[in-house]
Amino acid sequence: MKRLRKFALLWLFSSTVMPQPAYAEVLWQDFRLTYLNGSNYRLGDSQRQVLTIEHAAATSWGDSFFFLDHMKSGNGQHSNYAELQPRFSLGKNGWQLAPGGLIKDVLLASHIEMSSQRTNLLYGVGFDLAVPGLKFTQLNFYRRNNEQVNDNWQATLVWGAPFQVGGQSFLYDGFVDWASGSVDQHTNLNWTSQLKWLASSMWQGKSQVWLGVEYVWWRHKFGVIDSPSLRSHENNLNLLLKWHF
Repeated sequence: MKRLRKFALLWLFSSTVMPQPAYAEVLWQDFRLTYLNGSNYRLGDSQRQVLTIEHAAATSWGDSFFFLDHMKSGNGQHSNYAELQPRFSLGKNGWQLAPGGLIKDVLLASHIEMSSQRTNLLYGVGFDLAVPGLKFTQLNFYRRNNEQVNDNWQATLVWGAPFQVGGQSFLYDGFVDWASGSVDQHTNLNWTSQLKWLASSMWQGKSQVWLGVEYVWWRHKFGVIDSPSLRSHENNLNLLLKWHF
């Protein structure tokens, strides 16, 4: 309850101190459904299929991202995991930055990690960056309030790089999470990226369908120290099918 109160106070501060528009307007939003199939997962069954529902939106107050993973392991077990990441934009609410610089916007960043085992709350500051050749670049710095281990720090980089090959559209996007260590967890680094081809361009459908792969390079997964008896270094290639609707 203490952590929930901290989170509520954070958003109460942002909604009362910062200027607000008369109403919230959705500038754009995107719904996505992704299927993954991989066989080199660590900490649990190595074979898994994952069905992910995602929603991303930009609004008059900031932006948000949500996803829900439904996982089926090779041993038949099912599990769910979700994250919600709302960010409050200072640039959209009266704190204008000089145009043309590296930093496009500064945001109050929050993040909730939810599973049946634990709920972790993160809060901090985020930056939207103007990087040539990239569709978007975000850099967030968080303080982690963990439910079952000591609190620590996290930095997250998110990017999207579209490109063309032979007249076909491709996208390389992903994220890098770095989390600091503590007395009961090791420093860990998770680099997850997707390389996708816009397959729906072949039939010119209204909805986008992407085919490709997702690769996970994770050192000391979940802060668990890698050892011969418990491997937590993950190098995991997944087949990917993504539908934007």
